[in-house]
Amino acid sequence: MAKLPKFELVHDKKKDDWVLRQEGADRATRRFDTKEEATKGGVLESAVGKGGGSVRIKKLDGTIQEERTFPRSADPNETPG
Repeated sequence: MAKLPKFELVHDKKKDDWVLRQEGADRATRRFDTKEEATKGGVLESAVGKGGGSVRIKKLDGTIQEERTFPRSADPNETPG
């Protein structure tokens, strides 16, 4: 199976919003007003696109809160999250 693209959802202190960015990219894939808006049903999956990907969702302090894989069937680990 091909490697899935990796993304991060992080808080942008300057703009006080949440940014979904693909690993290695300078520009945001998508911006959200709140973390809740970004993580509600289907929004991240849609933002990542048809090719899918792995998204690390970070807390305000920058530590990892959870990681989600889209599509779910591509998750290499049988773990929750």
